[in-house]
Amino acid sequence: MEITINQLERTTADDVVTIAHWSASVVDGDYSASAYGTQSFTRDADSPELVPFEDLTEETVVGWVLNSFPKVTVVTQEAVEATYDDDGNVVTEAVEEVREETDQYQMEVNLLAKIEEQKAPQMVTGKPWDVVLEEVA
Repeated sequence: MEITINQLERTTADDVVTIAHWSASVVDGDYSASAYGTQSFTRDADSPELVPFEDLTEETVVGWVLNSFPKVTVVTQEAVEATYDDDGNVVTEAVEEVREETDQYQMEVNLLAKIEEQKAPQMVTGKPWDVVLEEVA
């Protein structure tokens, strides 16, 4: 997934960025899907993350946008449960993985689902009387 910053809004008094307009896109061959959003920021001259406007890079602002997405904790457990020997002692323990993901992950999943829908649509439009048949010569 590629995230692009389309526009920034800033205060004229101190050139502090207060809003970033962004888009996210996924491309898979001839298929693509995208999303658009805005993210507000509260910053002032004392903010530790404050970067002067003239020194901003798209990478920096993309980082701000990604860091602003809500965090989701995901816990998965390995399919193989713990195993025990004949005396009931644990031989191998079930493995649990805990990771923190942002809504960026869910957005990418949603965009990929849109691409899959384009590849194999569940719904199409049209009228049978508007279909033009080609004549065989």
